[in-house]
Amino acid sequence: MDWSDEGIVLSVRPHGETSAIAEIFTRGRGRHMGLVKGGRSRLKRPVLQPGNHVDVVWRARLEDHLGQFTVELRHGYAAEVLMQPMALAGLSSMTAMARLLPERDPHRNLYEITLFVLSFLGDDHVWPALMARWELTLLDELGFGLDLAQCAATGETENLIYVSPKSGRSVSRAAGAPYKDKLMALPDFLKGGRQGETSPRDVLQAMELLGYFFDKYIFQPRELKAPDARARLLKYFKRKAAAETA
Repeated sequence: MDWSDEGIVLSVRPHGETSAIAEIFTRGRGRHMGLVKGGRSRLKRPVLQPGNHVDVVWRARLEDHLGQFTVELRHGYAAEVLMQPMALAGLSSMTAMARLLPERDPHRNLYEITLFVLSFLGDDHVWPALMARWELTLLDELGFGLDLAQCAATGETENLIYVSPKSGRSVSRAAGAPYKDKLMALPDFLKGGRQGETSPRDVLQAMELLGYFFDKYIFQPRELKAPDARARLLKYFKRKAAAETA
């Protein structure tokens, strides 16, 4: 059997002397693996860089086999951010986190958002907030979405400034006041809709909030740790937040 699709390269590992096994997040078939013959060659290595947007054809005798990929480059996002350390950390974090998705399970909405974020990696004023919203969507796609639409205690939809670390639900200013030392900050831009300008501190708070729930619901239960690329990205966000308040 065979099929064709487009996708985003997530990872590549050597196989034999000249080939490689590529892991690609495809639009219609989700995270998929395949052998790329000659994948370690000079011609194909620049194509098989994590974060690149590619066209793929997958062939196998049976559906449950590893199969073989033929890959052609659509857009080389990896090369565009090679000299931009923070954006490169963002791209690396995104491709590493996307590997949490179950194999061969389509997530078309997340795929479209992923391409959208990649297209803005050249603008440091825009993509960090998009990255946080991407992680929020990923958490939801994995079945652990946060409820940020209304207050967990009162049902109020205004003045939501906290998140409960126990329930993952938002809490209003008034309802959370007696417990504010035990609650987490909820940046406005994570709530969706039109918001004001997003600051580096807002982005850092959002990423720390999301990191907490990824640890709670995904990494700790699976006895995993967060990807090193995400830790590097947080360091850049912390520097930007510190520079903003200096």
